[in-house]
Amino acid sequence: MRIAVAGASGRMGRMLIQAVLEAEDLTLTLALDHTGSGALGQDAGAFLGRETGVLVTDDLQALSQADCLIDFTRPEGTLNHLKACVQHGVKCVIGTTGFDAQGKQAIRAAAQKVGIVFAPNMSVGVNVTLKLLETAAKLLNSGYDVEVFEAHHRNKVDAPSGTALAMGGAVAQAWGVALDDVADWSRHGHTGVRQDGHIGFSSVRGGDIVGDHTVYFCGIGERIEITHRSSSRATYAQGSLRAARYLSRKEFGLFDMQDVLA
Repeated sequence: MRIAVAGASGRMGRMLIQAVLEAEDLTLTLALDHTGSGALGQDAGAFLGRETGVLVTDDLQALSQADCLIDFTRPEGTLNHLKACVQHGVKCVIGTTGFDAQGKQAIRAAAQKVGIVFAPNMSVGVNVTLKLLETAAKLLNSGYDVEVFEAHHRNKVDAPSGTALAMGGAVAQAWGVALDDVADWSRHGHTGVRQDGHIGFSSVRGGDIVGDHTVYFCGIGERIEITHRSSSRATYAQGSLRAARYLSRKEFGLFDMQDVLA
């Protein structure tokens, strides 16, 4: 399977490139970066001290050389890349977060023409955690207050993280309510007592934290904490490759990591 990687000079992009190069069943055929990037024209494997013959480019027409694009960039960049994917019939694994409603609708529309795996977190462990949260929320559907905590590196630009939203969404779905109807996104000043059935969110941004998430089920006299901590982006990269392999069997449609792991 021929793989293209977006954001080739970024930390996640480099992790993806390395993972593809180390995979026996995948071939790196394209490395994309934004116009003006200092990496343009360099070998995609230069950071590894390795010659791949694939030069970093900003030419989206080169997507015709790939079967699947893996994209962990920014919403505006991903949507631009997605248009080119549709044009060339290229499948797409999207790990980008921070899309608004219009962006998510654009992804759904594109999925009518090409196969897309769209997930806020590609980690196998995180997606197992979502299943655990669903089970816990069904059992703890009264008498417990739910809070979602997440921490990421200082360069992450959206909050709460896509993974935190997915975790809150898993709880809300198990309760049979819409997350937006019960989410408390921030607290400041005199907030009054906590409302029953609400889900609180809190975020930390600092240093080089890869990603920590904890969901608290706080009862009277006890609390249950379900935690996932990422110590390396390698978990996201390996999950993304698994998603790309899954798409090799799909002509079109919108899927998530729960589909991939089923």
